[in-house]
Amino acid sequence: MIRFLLLFAAMMAAPELAHAQQLPTNLLNLPVDGSVAAWIIRTFGLLTVLSVAPGILIMVTSFPRFIIAFSILRSGMGLSSTPSNMILLSLALFMTFYVMQPTFDQAWQTGVQPLLSNQIDEQQAVAHIAEPFRTFMVSNTRDKDLALFVDLARERGQSVQTEEKIDYRVLIPAFMISEIRRGFEIGFLIVLPFLVIDLIVATITMAMGMMMLPPTSISLPFKILFFVLIDGWNLLVGSLVRSFH
Repeated sequence: MIRFLLLFAAMMAAPELAHAQQLPTNLLNLPVDGSVAAWIIRTFGLLTVLSVAPGILIMVTSFPRFIIAFSILRSGMGLSSTPSNMILLSLALFMTFYVMQPTFDQAWQTGVQPLLSNQIDEQQAVAHIAEPFRTFMVSNTRDKDLALFVDLARERGQSVQTEEKIDYRVLIPAFMISEIRRGFEIGFLIVLPFLVIDLIVATITMAMGMMMLPPTSISLPFKILFFVLIDGWNLLVGSLVRSFH
């Protein structure tokens, strides 16, 4: 999965890199001026960021809402392994790229390109890259969830603002629980019609005296047929994408 993400990122960035200047040749080379400690810290930081990249993707993007809704859909239909985990993860991942494309483009143009052109240093680049994600998270975070973590930080005597902006250690967990909550809300609306079908089939089978026949074995084809007839994937994906600001 990590190799796939790296390959996809390279494919997406290839057209931009073709117009950018060549990467600095001393990024991972051992320095000759004696600053070995700085080189070690820089290399260690780079490897750390690459190792936690999937986690960062989950924390600051629309991925949690998508995967929660898809998982609840599969459970509500009574399908244990169809669609497979790989299909659901891939669909959620590419939908995440679709929704986050404006954010990625802004982060690239304001942070990565100036860094490659030696117009800004690494610290400024990190701030410029993170700013579009801050805007996205703020617009999709409930005020109640944000206030919760702000109050918790203040109870411990911690500062929650940096340059008149909410600190990321407060904003990111608030954004995550907001996404989880919205994912379960959408999942409830998805499961509700399938539950009605299960109740109707169970009532009919009980009335006919078929006690030994599992109602789920009869309701499963009807749930699949219902989902196909209403063009469920189109409705679900469209609703999920439109739910982001």
